Amino acid sequence: MLQLGDKAPDFSLRASDKSLVKLSEHRGKNVVLLFFPFAFTGVCTKELCLMRDSLAQYNDLNAQILAISVDSPFTLAQWKEEQGFNFPLLSDFNKSASKKYDSLYKEFALGLKGVSKRSAFVIDKKGIVRYAEVLENAGEIPNFDAVNDVLKSLD
Repeated sequence: MLQLGDKAPDFSLRASDKSLVKLSEHRGKNVVLLFFPFAFTGVCTKELCLMRDSLAQYNDLNAQILAISVDSPFTLAQWKEEQGFNFPLLSDFNKSASKKYDSLYKEFALGLKGVSKRSAFVIDKKGIVRYAEVLENAGEIPNFDAVNDVLKSLD
């Protein structure tokens, strides 16, 4: 289980535009790392639209938003276009990043296995975990007030 102060596990994932994105490429900038269960679902859409509409605030805090699910890059591309998301959506189709961040349901709705848990992490400019919230209930949204408070406390 990841603890505050731990070095954030690196990953390489395909974005919705098929580019390869590595967490380590974002050193020097704070990262808000979000895991979510599925594209095109109600709570996930609400959560990521909230992030989309708050992007200027995160830019002011020198924070890059990265959102991850086990959906394919093709599904994420369609959803990103439909919703106008203005940050990278990353495919963890093979579940490697979700496992590293302890953000994987053993069993989800409809008996589906290997779905990302709704989670939020703040990773500072040096790659250290400064906030971690892993939700068991996919119907809940992370505490973005707490995320913002942590970001404001970072230099």
